[in-house]
Amino acid sequence: MDIRITVERAQRLKQLHADNRPLVLPTVWDVWSARTAADAGFPALTIGSHPLADSRGAADHEGQTFEEVLAAVRPIIAAVDVPVSVDLEAGYGQEPADLVAGLIEVGGAGLNLEDTVHSDGGRVRTTQEHASYIAGVRAAADAAGVPLWVNGRTDLFLHATDAADVLKEAIERLQALEQAGADSVYPVGIQDNDELLTAVIGAVAVPVNSTAHPVKHDLERFRRLGVGRITYGPLLQFALTDAMKDMIAPWAP
Repeated sequence: MDIRITVERAQRLKQLHADNRPLVLPTVWDVWSARTAADAGFPALTIGSHPLADSRGAADHEGQTFEEVLAAVRPIIAAVDVPVSVDLEAGYGQEPADLVAGLIEVGGAGLNLEDTVHSDGGRVRTTQEHASYIAGVRAAADAAGVPLWVNGRTDLFLHATDAADVLKEAIERLQALEQAGADSVYPVGIQDNDELLTAVIGAVAVPVNSTAHPVKHDLERFRRLGVGRITYGPLLQFALTDAMKDMIAPWAP
């Protein structure tokens, strides 16, 4: 994609985060789902690693190579006229500069980066390690002249037996990601816990991303809590899977 278009889309994505609280980014996985969401009026989208992998018969958790992911997202990004962010999991073992270069080449306007490194036994990066990786991505994007929106994700709540037990550590990690240059932060696994969401939102100055189910959750609740950004993860695809089964079941032999 022309670098000028990529820059313009990245700038637009930044402005959308400022203008919308929360900014809802439907999580898509192919050209059809991207066009459907854009046609429904959404001004920006995100491609999720889990639904993308499922649509290609691959495993989530870095079950595809970086090159395979880029090849898969390129036509999706090109098919719509809105900014598209891409979930790049833990970076597929790429150096930050190479990760950014690949994303820019296919026209991505932003990216999501998590701290669970599934390609390395599922280990969780330390706070400093994850912050350093985010800082490297920020520096590479700045050097390329593309204001990519960086969503820094932590899975600490997801891995904890009791999410409340890791609140202090998670907040410290999210604050470190913010200081490293993350434009928003994403504490996965607390979307149904008002108390934890409120604590995280109050601890950082950047938008906080929450996962949401498009049917079971309430947009106004997230707005009231102060959530700045919403993505669906695999939940939109799961909901459509259930709906499709219900529709076609009476036709099965």
